[in-house]
Amino acid sequence: MPGKSQTDTRRKSNVVDNDGECRTKSIRIIATSDLHGKFMPWDYALNKKSRSGSMAQLASAICEYRSESTLLVDAGDTIQDNSADIFLDLQEPHPMVQALNVLQYDVWVTGNHEYNYGMDVVRKTIADMKAVVLTGNVFDEQNKPIARGSTVFVRDGLRIAVIGMVTPNITRWDAVHMRSCRVTDPLKETRAIIDALQGQYDVLIGVFHMGIGNEYGVPNSGVTDIINSCPEFDVMISAHEHRRIEHKWINGVLVVQNQHMARTMSVIDLTLDKNDDGQWNVTGKNADMIDISRYDADPAMVRLLGKYDVLARLDASKPIGMLAGGPLRPENEIREIPEAQIHDTALVDLINAVHMHYAKTPVSATALATLDANMYPGVIHKSDTSLIYKYANTLYKLHMNGAQLKKYMEWSARYYQTFRKGDLTISFNPDIRSYNFDIFEGVLYEINISKEPGSRIENLTWPDGSPVLDVDEFDIAVNNYRAMVYLLYPGEIYDDDELPQLLEADIRSDIGGVRELIRDYIIRVCRGVIRPETNSNWAVTGYEWDPALRARAVEQLAAGLISIPSAPDGRTPNVRPVREEDLVEY
Repeated sequence: MPGKSQTDTRRKSNVVDNDGECRTKSIRIIATSDLHGKFMPWDYALNKKSRSGSMAQLASAICEYRSESTLLVDAGDTIQDNSADIFLDLQEPHPMVQALNVLQYDVWVTGNHEYNYGMDVVRKTIADMKAVVLTGNVFDEQNKPIARGSTVFVRDGLRIAVIGMVTPNITRWDAVHMRSCRVTDPLKETRAIIDALQGQYDVLIGVFHMGIGNEYGVPNSGVTDIINSCPEFDVMISAHEHRRIEHKWINGVLVVQNQHMARTMSVIDLTLDKNDDGQWNVTGKNADMIDISRYDADPAMVRLLGKYDVLARLDASKPIGMLAGGPLRPENEIREIPEAQIHDTALVDLINAVHMHYAKTPVSATALATLDANMYPGVIHKSDTSLIYKYANTLYKLHMNGAQLKKYMEWSARYYQTFRKGDLTISFNPDIRSYNFDIFEGVLYEINISKEPGSRIENLTWPDGSPVLDVDEFDIAVNNYRAMVYLLYPGEIYDDDELPQLLEADIRSDIGGVRELIRDYIIRVCRGVIRPETNSNWAVTGYEWDPALRARAVEQLAAGLISIPSAPDGRTPNVRPVREEDLVEY
């Protein structure tokens, strides 16, 4: 099996002075995070080859960069995604855990997605892990810490202290699993650990499953707050956001973050000099980001994980039904503008129908999981449901009134930029992510984009044509992300005194999340056959353009003469309208 390489041409040699005393040393930290079930070069959700990264490829890269004095750490989100949840009920360790064990990871920190499946799964994962597990701010039902907050390693005579924490926002996303647990402020825990470790380390490393900045306005939920209050850190391994951060400096601390699904690996080299008092001080820091796609899979790791690969592929390829009559979403008229975000489609109607069926609600809301989501006529395999719904969300039932619904809908309708005279296309707000535009079912409505955000929802009625009144009360189905991050917490959509009520979380968890419910719906409710059906219950209004100029815009966009940009981070498309003055004159 892949182990610790004895050769490392990149690593600096130790420096010895004239008296034979070593005065300069170098150590290396290799860091990964957000591996998300990618144990082989295969995307099981789509059931196709994927060499963008995997544990098998990561094994080859680690072997190349590792030496006897290297510290290997991972910052969590390990067992979830890529259909890896089919292995949760196995008696043996999860294949991702087996891979980390064989690679002899020194440290592993729980990520937020480890809590998706309940505390029993968290406990089993920790028990199966051979690495030192660190998570210093989570306490279980008995008020006992689920793991240590810190540990100290000795490498080449140097003492390396490592502190590990997880984002406190796990109480939002997995409240149903953590109602008896206690999650504390990671800054408070970190500060206490550092104070207790004084004089016991030469290097201080943070391995935090937290992004760079705070989320949802929660103080100390990002590593920036931690570092600004704890400048003693030499290096901070950040995670959770899946951002490629090769090296970033915050308050003098070197910060790195990896992309998800084993796409990258951080290699951090530290130089330490010994002063006249015999103390070692960090005098040099360097970090490189290694692209894992250029590595072949390690043969030994492939042999270890081969049986799980077979099981996952067989599971992904199971036929579950048939799509007849056409695709679930028409092709985009304009390549850069997702059709399902400007018109009602069978794709979104199917997801909302699944919500309403299993939650038994008259109203539902959902967003496109991916902008290219679609399904084409023919046999539907299990993996094909990921083409409709990518993420492992669960289903929630909430109770609200008409006033709350209108406020929610206005929040969603901010996604559109206000239409101006001379625009030839509808465009989206670059500051709002595409997955935060919800489409509603169970009501009829129009979104007037000629009006400013906050006053766009018009002609909101029930299916029988009666208006939705502020005092009308009803249940609504949404996924856990929308519920726990936006609808049930004040500050995003509602004030403290106007929050909807949570009625039921993780509906039909015996079947699974929304993706699994879609499969069950196709098999049991639709008896294996679905068709592209839509009721056109909503429409975008408030735009008007010259038909001839609009046709020229569509033609020139298709020809590449003009283009529509995406947001700088690439996560929201179509952020600028094509205007009349943009057209090329022939």
